[in-house]
Amino acid sequence: MEKLAGINSFKLTDRVAIITGGSKGLGFAMAEGLASAGARVALVNRNQKEGEEAATRIANEYGTDCLAISADVRDEKAMAEMARQVQGTWGQIDILINNAGINVRGAIDVLAQSEFQNVMDVNVLGTWLPTRAVVPMMKAQGSGKVINIASALGLVGLEDRTPYASSKGAVVQMTRALSLELAPHNIQVNAICPGPFLTEMNIPIAESEQAKKFIVGATALGRWGKLEEIQGVAILLASPASDYMVGSIISVDGGWTAR
Repeated sequence: MEKLAGINSFKLTDRVAIITGGSKGLGFAMAEGLASAGARVALVNRNQKEGEEAATRIANEYGTDCLAISADVRDEKAMAEMARQVQGTWGQIDILINNAGINVRGAIDVLAQSEFQNVMDVNVLGTWLPTRAVVPMMKAQGSGKVINIASALGLVGLEDRTPYASSKGAVVQMTRALSLELAPHNIQVNAICPGPFLTEMNIPIAESEQAKKFIVGATALGRWGKLEEIQGVAILLASPASDYMVGSIISVDGGWTAR
């Protein structure tokens, strides 16, 4: 591919991106960001209708190809088929954003083992399997970008969050290990650690006293993040501008982890 310089190094024209959990929240915001930079985008989520509606919105707004794929990130065969479908449609896979994730809140002696396991399966296995599915194709083409969506809670602790914090800490370490493994193949693996963004996952607690004190109150900016504020770093890590970034863990958290 053509090497770009200056502001052009952020362009994603002719790049193909896969975003898991891409039909809403941060995933959809990042999909919009990459599409605005010229990428063709495949949205992967379990709800086909929701995915198709999101894909239509992106295609209409940005004039780029957008594909909706219904698949479970915990399913090895489904992820292999997803990768084959994207490559068969566009001939390449340049970018993978592992965004699909869930959260369960509660004290350790209240939560069920099944709840803990489900979070680990979606957030950890659901990062590992999509990556495993696209890596052979990226190796064959001699380039690729893998962007894992971790969390501020992969770096710091918060009570009643053992499933989520454990899973996102694992994603941080997976990013570091994979970055070393794949760098010789010109595949850059990095992670974004979002702080408190007002996604569907966080709306139920947005007005609680705990959220105001320990989440919004913990940020230097004193507010929830806006969904579009994740787009810049996603474009950076997906583009040639980040070709020398390997194993970077980037916080986008309003200053939460700066304290």
